[in-house]
Amino acid sequence: MLSTLIYRSHICDDVPLKEIEEMVASANKKNELFDVTGILLFNGTHFFQLLEGPEKAVSNIYDRIYEDSRHHNIVELMRDYAPERRFGNLGMELFDLREHDRDSVLRAVLSKGTSTYQLTYDDRALGFLRTFVEATEKETYYEIPLPGHWVFARDDDAAVKTAEVPDESADCRFAFQPVVDPFAREIVALEALIRSPEGGLSEHYLANLPPERLYEVDLSSKAQAFAMAKRLDIGEQTLTVNLLPMSLVMVPNAVERLLQGIQDGGLVPEQIIVEFTEKQVISRLDEFGAAIRQMKAAGISLGIDDFGAGFAGLQLLTRFQPDRIKINRSIISDVHRSGPRQAIVHAIIRCCTSLEIGLTASGVEKPEEWMWLEAAGISTFQGFLFAEPVLNGIPPVAWPDNK
Repeated sequence: MLSTLIYRSHICDDVPLKEIEEMVASANKKNELFDVTGILLFNGTHFFQLLEGPEKAVSNIYDRIYEDSRHHNIVELMRDYAPERRFGNLGMELFDLREHDRDSVLRAVLSKGTSTYQLTYDDRALGFLRTFVEATEKETYYEIPLPGHWVFARDDDAAVKTAEVPDESADCRFAFQPVVDPFAREIVALEALIRSPEGGLSEHYLANLPPERLYEVDLSSKAQAFAMAKRLDIGEQTLTVNLLPMSLVMVPNAVERLLQGIQDGGLVPEQIIVEFTEKQVISRLDEFGAAIRQMKAAGISLGIDDFGAGFAGLQLLTRFQPDRIKINRSIISDVHRSGPRQAIVHAIIRCCTSLEIGLTASGVEKPEEWMWLEAAGISTFQGFLFAEPVLNGIPPVAWPDNK
């Protein structure tokens, strides 16, 4: 299968120009051997490379490039398939943008187009190439530090904070995980995550409930979360709980019961964020909307969890104006390596900024993910990089330190 892959990378500062020329000569031989076309642009700081050929060969070459210590901040921009080659079998050709004006480079690359595949700027690959040559998106080329630049360490006196379960007979428990602002070294919220008594994840716990009990159990469990928060003495700290959207519709007096649970837990509505996952289809929208209005009128904030992972997020965003959004792990994962994920995050940031909606990146596990997202404009995070959830307790946070 014929594959086209485009990536962008940052050349390490200590790599001399002569070594780049040797690298291109070596790549030319390898590409010819594996029937791969290579177009390489260099502007003195960044590489832009198009690889085209058999899918397995292209992937193997890219994997070796990613492990090459002369590159960092490698971002995959496009991986596509086509019936015919866009370019002739060049092996590898380098265009140094410092030595040629952009129009001559564009003409030179276009002249390499195969006779059977007429290249125009309607073609995605050529669109990426022109964008790089013209540097029209250079402001999004975030140069995150090399691995090891940041270390994450807990305070010497930090310890897990635990409390006794309010009701040992209850068939659920809660694990708590902080939402943090790393640079401010501040816990901005705690999320109460439902678990089985043995600590099983929420997906397993809810999946094992009979359908006729699902929404009732989902709603009633929040009283346990509020009571547990009281025992953990969270004070005025913001607390986030997750709720299935249809629990507000299917359970009578759902909002009143939430408010009563908040009061019994010694909390106030203004410190509570109720997050709805976008993975569940929402029916009976008028009733759901009425419950949302009642909830917000009482002081409870609205959040969207797992944004980007399902099909209800945009509907919730346009109809009910949440106070906060959490971007799902599926978008956050390796965002520093993925051009498509970066474009989606930029779009979400612009949308939330224009609507004055708070934004959190959840599921952050790697320093490079955090660094890229911080550079993009996100300031609050949640994930194993900072703290893992603790059953019946609150974990200490590992804060970033610059080496």
